Amino acid sequence: ATGFLPAQLPPSHTRTLVSGMAPSHSQPALAPMLAAAAVGAVSLGSAYQAFAAPPAVLPRGAGRAAPPRAGASSSAALPVAGALLVAAAAGRRSGAVARCAAAVKKKGVRVVEGKEIPWNLFGPKAPYKGTVVSNETITSRTPLCNWETTHVIMRHDKKVPYLEGQSIGIIAPGPDKKGEKPAKVRLYSIASSSPGDDETYETVSLCVKRVVEVDGMGWCKYSNVEPGTDPEFPDAKMVYRGVCSSHICDMKEGDDALITGPVGAEMLLPDEEDANIVMFATGTGIAPFRSMLRRLFHDKGTKGKFKGIAWLFLGVPYSNSLLYDEEWKVMRAENPDTFRYDYAISNEQACEKNKINGEMWVQHRAMEYAEDLWTLVKNKKTHIYMCGLKGME
Repeated sequence: ATGFLPAQLPPSHTRTLVSGMAPSHSQPALAPMLAAAAVGAVSLGSAYQAFAAPPAVLPRGAGRAAPPRAGASSSAALPVAGALLVAAAAGRRSGAVARCAAAVKKKGVRVVEGKEIPWNLFGPKAPYKGTVVSNETITSRTPLCNWETTHVIMRHDKKVPYLEGQSIGIIAPGPDKKGEKPAKVRLYSIASSSPGDDETYETVSLCVKRVVEVDGMGWCKYSNVEPGTDPEFPDAKMVYRGVCSSHICDMKEGDDALITGPVGAEMLLPDEEDANIVMFATGTGIAPFRSMLRRLFHDKGTKGKFKGIAWLFLGVPYSNSLLYDEEWKVMRAENPDTFRYDYAISNEQACEKNKINGEMWVQHRAMEYAEDLWTLVKNKKTHIYMCGLKGME
């Protein structure tokens, strides 16, 4: 499977953003494909932002790469898609490091590649009080206990500017699982381009899954619901409902939203209009890519300027969990030469190459286009992004 991998690895960028949320179902490991590249990680609330950078040139403050876990597979055993991503991660050291922001003293600003970007304009002690404009459930019920995902739009009245690929924090009233009130900040990738869904620069959108963990239905380590009192799962011995995700999913029009940030400098779009962008997402990991793609193919001020290729691979467990599917189809129809969209539906599509359970996972879908992807990876202007469940690590 990896026989075509050349000895000279091509220079490319790879960036990953992996949610700290535990997976709700068996999730293939995508990031082991990047294991050959050293990864420096910084903790941002309950999310992790990773830099694909060799240890010798890790940015100041990025931390040390964790040692390999016992039993971790080597890159030599990776499938074709894995070889592609490892090759991408191993190249262009200076480019990957350059994406890491250098701290400056100017309040609310960080400098990335010589450019100022908005940074932590509002913190946990003094968050911005925004207002919920709308909150819509964009999935329908599946056999999973955490099937519900909402798209929420919040008004910030131009007080919280942000860039595509950044995140904001939301503070829930609490109590959290440690009993704290208010709860600690929870970071979420922004799902709207910088002008907002309404293109007024006054709103920000999030794509949030309601975290529900039930004993006997997969992962459940904690319980914050009295046994027998949960309306959906009255017979379960343990039920955990995410504090901040439930707070967001339950928001109504006109509700207050306590916002912190923005933060994040590792998932920013490249400046070049002819860059190539390959995106791998699972579930709500689609959020930063919606932000990017709306800038490239939707917004009035930037639509039509992108001259490269943007390719989205989306993985979900069920077809009615395909987030923003219609948006991607419209973009593909309007931009057939510059936008490609492929998805993997693990519980509905079979894959003979998956020897674990025969399900179609994101990397298996990517393997179907190995030659096309390899051509892109060898291009110095190709950038690879990954975002999704923690199981992607």
